[in-house]
Amino acid sequence: MRLFMARLTAFVMRSFGLARRFIFIDPSVLQSAKDWLISKQGSDGCFMQQGTLYHNDMKGGVGDHDWMTGYVVASLLELGVLVTDPIITNALSCLRPVVGNLGNTYTTALLAYTFSLAGETSTRAQLLNALDNVAISEGTKLHWSQTTSGDTLAVEISAYVLLAVLFVQPLTTANLGYANRIVNWLVTQQNPYGGFSSTQDTVVALHALSLLAAEVFRMEGSSTVTVQSLSVAGEVYNFDVNRDNRLLYQEKPLKNVPGRYSVRGKGSTCVSVQVACFYNIPTPIKASRTLGVEVKVARDCKVRGADLMLNITVKYNGAKPTTNMVIVNIKLLSGFTADTSLLGSPPDSFAPLVQRVDTGDDHVLVYLKEVKCALDMFSICPLHVCCICTS
Repeated sequence: MRLFMARLTAFVMRSFGLARRFIFIDPSVLQSAKDWLISKQGSDGCFMQQGTLYHNDMKGGVGDHDWMTGYVVASLLELGVLVTDPIITNALSCLRPVVGNLGNTYTTALLAYTFSLAGETSTRAQLLNALDNVAISEGTKLHWSQTTSGDTLAVEISAYVLLAVLFVQPLTTANLGYANRIVNWLVTQQNPYGGFSSTQDTVVALHALSLLAAEVFRMEGSSTVTVQSLSVAGEVYNFDVNRDNRLLYQEKPLKNVPGRYSVRGKGSTCVSVQVACFYNIPTPIKASRTLGVEVKVARDCKVRGADLMLNITVKYNGAKPTTNMVIVNIKLLSGFTADTSLLGSPPDSFAPLVQRVDTGDDHVLVYLKEVKCALDMFSICPLHVCCICTS
């Protein structure tokens, strides 16, 4: 199965590149990843995707090579490749023509950060202006989304905008105020364990938040956060943050729950306060199903020694036109083996929809590229009886 190799390689290279200041990363690993990515650059300077993208929210409104090129260029620049390197200059030449015609918020935010890294302030300003026009403002909070109803990319998009805003120096008071509004929204999306919804958006969001922390950091000063229950004789907790414990994570369990609490901060340093509430909900009585599997045996399974035809139908009736990849796990009964020849054979002769078939022990795993919002069906046949024991 071909994976989205260029994006994954750039992601790992980028993460390793940022981590090498703190842990040992074999330079040969970074160099080999860099060389492989560069080998995927086309004659027009664009980087083309390798494999298939299974994140539906990232599709639409933009060619695959646009955001792929932006992502690879940002990764290479973060790794220390000079902006005058022909690899970078050719890639930027690929991106400039699409800057004014982007209909994809994710790509616009990513390219705003890419051109910020490249030092092209006019292009960066054009992209940030376009983003400002589609920003979602909620009081002191500001964020971006791929769709009006929200999506899983909102954290990553907003983090890229924050990186673009913070990267150009000197950082003005207006830019810092704009950045603070993005941070106010980002921290509300952070889970109690410090991460976000996925590895990918967690890496980008923490990178952006760390960059802001470095900008507002001051060695001197301290702050105290007081959390107090509003009930009679309720508990009071004071959290002191100073230069000696500024990296220390502090927490306290609240006793009067449900209840009302006040949170007050006093001091000269910036602190982040999060309240986490854990609770259980009853199992839904009737959960709506958007993906279903039906199995029918086409022959009499009671006849000893017979070959059985197993027809498996996969149905999808969700809100989106297609699913992402679907994996069908088929558990075989004892004494049966599966002949999957009708599904085709690797590497390029599989049946429609089927991208890969794995067999082992008493399981068959069938990987479907996607299932459309209609009826899609595939069959596995025949199943041979290899051993039947009777008393």
